[in-house]
Order: sequence, then structure tokens, then C-alpha cells
Amino acid sequence: MSTVTVRYAAAALTDRGRKRPSNEDAFGYSVEDGVYVVCDGMGGAAAGEIASSIAVDEFLRLLCARDRAADLAAVAHQAVDAANHAIYSRSLRNPKLSGMGTTLVAVLVEDARVSIVNVGDSRCYRLRAGRLEQLTLDHSLVDEQVRIGRMSRAEARRSPLRNVITRALGTQTQVTPDLFQHQAEPGDLFLLCSDGLSRELSDKQIEQNLAAPDLPLADRCTKLIEAAKKAGGHDNITAILVHAVG
Repeated sequence: MSTVTVRYAAAALTDRGRKRPSNEDAFGYSVEDGVYVVCDGMGGAAAGEIASSIAVDEFLRLLCARDRAADLAAVAHQAVDAANHAIYSRSLRNPKLSGMGTTLVAVLVEDARVSIVNVGDSRCYRLRAGRLEQLTLDHSLVDEQVRIGRMSRAEARRSPLRNVITRALGTQTQVTPDLFQHQAEPGDLFLLCSDGLSRELSDKQIEQNLAAPDLPLADRCTKLIEAAKKAGGHDNITAILVHAVG
């Protein structure tokens, strides 16, 4: 276990983008409890907004109230299960919400220990020493084809199937999240974002927009969102920045 003491600062921003009539993204965080989460909802009418909001609320509720002696990974799985059940049950009660679902990506921090939870194609990146690295794997049809060598990254970006995700909260009775463990170093900057950001900007562009250490976190969120809108803004755009301070 690391003996390095790390504290965290955060900022977040969401935007409807330039094409969508409403915002189906949702986010929430608690610096005090070390929980940060972004969800990107899907479904007709207002269903996507409902699904993402339920997921954020359930996830935060359980993680913020957790027993600090409990295993964080186990609590994260329970929170994903609870959010999944809440969305799925709501869709069964209201036929208009049938098929609604949401992605979820979250960062959970306990001192230098960082746990990342992921379902769907919302992402977590880390900027360390000026270098950006994606820490999650997209649960999407094209990304899975890329990973097994059946499609190139360029083909994936052009594919008409790039919107198809293979895992989401609320669409089935159960869902299995990915869980990744990392150790934070002072100066690390974690980015949680919906695909409205990662689809519009390349990793290099995200890296360039984040690489401004003298710029406040809130301003860097604004910079990212504006760059994604300038690049097209075809979807809702959400970003949370979590800075590990020594």
C-alpha cells in the first residue's frame, strides 16, 4: 500500500452540444467521499435523461454512504447492480421508458489508490507528466473489433456501427462492469468524459487542451467542451477533471 498522501480537487461541466435538443448526460461527484461519476443515457423521449440521472444518484448514494472498512471494489459492484436494477425496474413499470439505458464511468479514490469502474463507452483518461493515456476499454462493437484485429482505428471511426455499445446499465437484468486499479502520483489529472467529447477530439487534441497546468480545472473543462463543440458538437458533452495534488 502506498504511503504517499494525495488529496484531490475537481471540476465538471456538461453541455447539450450543437445538434441534440436535450442533454441526456449526467454527472455527480463528492471530493469528500472520493467519488466521481459520468453517465451518458440513451432511449426515446426523455428516457436517456432519466436513466443517466438514476444511475448517478444510485451510484453516489451507495458510494458516499459506504463503510470505509469495506472493500471498495465490492461496494462499487453493488452500486452498479443497484443502479442497473433501478433503471431496469423503472423501464418495466413505464412502457414509454422501455429499452432505456446508460453508460457509466467512475473514479473512486482512497488516498493514492484509484479504482475505475466502467460500463459502456464513456471513458477515463489520465494525464501524467504531459502524456495522456486511456485507462478504460470501450464496451462498443467497433472497439471490440479493433481489439481482436478485425478493424483498424481509422475504420472504427468511420463505421456506421460506431454508436453500438455492447454493455449498458438498465437494458438487462444484470451487467458486469470493468474495474481497473491504479496508484495516483502527485500531479496526475484524471478525465472522465462521455463520448460526445472523445468522438469529437483525438487523444492528442485532448492532451493539448489539458496541458495547461496554470489554468484552473474549471477553465480546462470549458476549454475541452468548447473544442468538442467547435469540432462538430454532434452529441452531448460532459467532462469531470480530478486532480491529484501532492
